[in-house]
Amino acid sequence: MIIPLHQAEIAHPSIRGSVTALQQFMLGIGALVASWTTYGCNRNFPDDSSSQWRVSLGIQIVPAGVLALLIMLFPESPRWLIDHGKADEGFALWPSSTRTLFTNRSSFRRLLLATAIQASVKMTGVSAIQYYSPVIFAQIGISTDDTLKYQGISSVLALIAQATCIALIDRTGRRWAMIGGNLANCLFFIIATVMLAVFPPGSTSNASASWTFIVVTWLYNISFSATNGPLSWIVPAEIFDTRTRSKGVSIGVMVSFAFNTMIGQVTPIAMAKIGWRFYVVFVVCNFTNAVYFWATQPETKKRPLEEMNYLFTNAPWFVPTMSMKDYEIHDLEHRVEEVERKGSITRHAEL
Repeated sequence: MIIPLHQAEIAHPSIRGSVTALQQFMLGIGALVASWTTYGCNRNFPDDSSSQWRVSLGIQIVPAGVLALLIMLFPESPRWLIDHGKADEGFALWPSSTRTLFTNRSSFRRLLLATAIQASVKMTGVSAIQYYSPVIFAQIGISTDDTLKYQGISSVLALIAQATCIALIDRTGRRWAMIGGNLANCLFFIIATVMLAVFPPGSTSNASASWTFIVVTWLYNISFSATNGPLSWIVPAEIFDTRTRSKGVSIGVMVSFAFNTMIGQVTPIAMAKIGWRFYVVFVVCNFTNAVYFWATQPETKKRPLEEMNYLFTNAPWFVPTMSMKDYEIHDLEHRVEEVERKGSITRHAEL
């Protein structure tokens, strides 16, 4: 929760999306290491050995220890310092209030968007695939060992996709990337659902069917990692104002892990009981996600954090009818110009 919040506060609007997407890229590196570590432990330790899980968990202590040490050097963001009266210059001291998120119309609109984004990402199907890929891939006759290997390859592809997001997200914007990503996810889940339905467990050893399912899953992961995955951290971190940002982002993260838990508990039961039909849930959710964000998510790329209040207070709730240029006030630029003008006058007077 802290990382995207801090990144959004320190980054310039022109690169804020890329900076926050970099967090997702680093998470992707972690996922890559985790995938191949899991594959190696599964392949080299006996099934009855606790080393299969002890080694993979123990390795995580190393980066956690490094993080614990380096966090001591972690600076506060300039906005936080100004907000708490710890800088020579600053705006008003705004108290952080959870109540404001629910009583202020503009704040509640942003909270609704942030929580919807976090919930929607889990309903794209990513958690089900990440947690239960051996169970899911077994539906079409792929062994656990091969599944873990293919998931390792998928992690490499995800890193490439996340790097693409870093390079392009501040050019393409957030809104259409979110919409397009969900539509692409929907398409790939439709294909995967058909594959699971046509080739049920034990009915075929068709290598072409297995490879089609693998490739479609890879394509889904590329789509998710280039769009919805990073955007689920970029957008919530940049839409709140200073007094509500920490609380708003933390509530969004709470919703994310609530849905994460739900998917983790339901997936093995659903795959055992209804098989491929469970994939239909994600087909529907990806499509409805796209429609919802088409209707409600305004574009926020390159907009200073200080202008988010104006945007979400005055812009219509049904976004397709609005023109973004009508809600650009360039307030931050005007403040900078005013400071520079006053500084110029002061220097001139001194001369």
